[in-house]
Amino acid sequence: MENKTLRNTQDENGLKNRVIRVGTRKSQLARIQTDSVVEMLRKRYLNLHFEIVAMSTTGDKILDIALSKIGEKSLFTKELENALERNEVDLVVHSLKDLPTSLPPGFTIGAICKRENPHDAVVFHPNNYGKTLNSLPEKSVIGTSSLRRAAQLKRRFPQLEFRDIRGNLNTRLKKLDEKEDFSAIILAAAGLRRMGWENRIGQILNPEDCLYAVGQGALAVEVRARDEEILDMVSALHDAETVLCCIAERAFMRHLEGGCSVPVAVSTMLKDSQLYLTGAVYSLDGSDSLKDTMQTGVNYPQQNEEGPNDDKQYVGITAKKIPCHAQEAAENLGVELASLLLSKGAKRILSVARQLNDAR
Repeated sequence: MENKTLRNTQDENGLKNRVIRVGTRKSQLARIQTDSVVEMLRKRYLNLHFEIVAMSTTGDKILDIALSKIGEKSLFTKELENALERNEVDLVVHSLKDLPTSLPPGFTIGAICKRENPHDAVVFHPNNYGKTLNSLPEKSVIGTSSLRRAAQLKRRFPQLEFRDIRGNLNTRLKKLDEKEDFSAIILAAAGLRRMGWENRIGQILNPEDCLYAVGQGALAVEVRARDEEILDMVSALHDAETVLCCIAERAFMRHLEGGCSVPVAVSTMLKDSQLYLTGAVYSLDGSDSLKDTMQTGVNYPQQNEEGPNDDKQYVGITAKKIPCHAQEAAENLGVELASLLLSKGAKRILSVARQLNDAR
């Protein structure tokens, strides 16, 4: 404990006269997530001062078009990264699933916090409380703006219909409750729990029903890659298990060249030093799919790895305190699983999905 306090004091020495500015989106959920990260930093660095800078992003402003149709990879991150580049903020808090698998030059993910529940949740219209997706009447309309969710759920529940719904969490819940357009909507369980709306969750979708998005449920702190003081400060927030799972997921996505315009889904688990990754690709209607699982060992001791590789990134993530060999194994797992699915025809499924989505 004494060492930790000493280390934190040393870390603060170069920063204590600076106000640490933290960039975030303006939505209520983004603010709650950012406040939680800043609170963790405040507890570790008692002498530092933090200031939150909120801004709107492209994804927040375009609310009448499905995300998958906009064709911009950094919908929720570009304005925040511009502020980071101009030194207007020192770090930015994101939902990891919003961050592309390749970051612009000069940026890195300096911390990934312990993951909240990564699964999707079903929120039902008040008339349908107590039901499940399976027990809803035939032709019931389910709201989701995610191609990944729609493809899997169309396959699993062919008797239901799926329709786009956009807006932040508050807006989508309002659309559900105040109109009769939707019988239920699908949202990330993590967001609902962070907002304190766990009581609205009517059903959690397990991996057999719906694999989740790459990075779902995890918060990421993006920093300037060369800002060693800030990088060292935020690295205290890394959760090793979450980092390894998310490296594997992001490597899988990057090797497939996936994004929000194609249905790519994952599920990961770390158990007894074995990292398990399940990954899948789907056609837009879910009728065509490829899914497989691979595993790898990640039990490597931390070594003194200072030197040319001490700032090595794995799919945009810098985590010096986690053994490089473990991170490498996680990245290789993602690449190998993607390669396996590509060898079975994933490229065709994804390119058809992309073309059909563009034509919608």
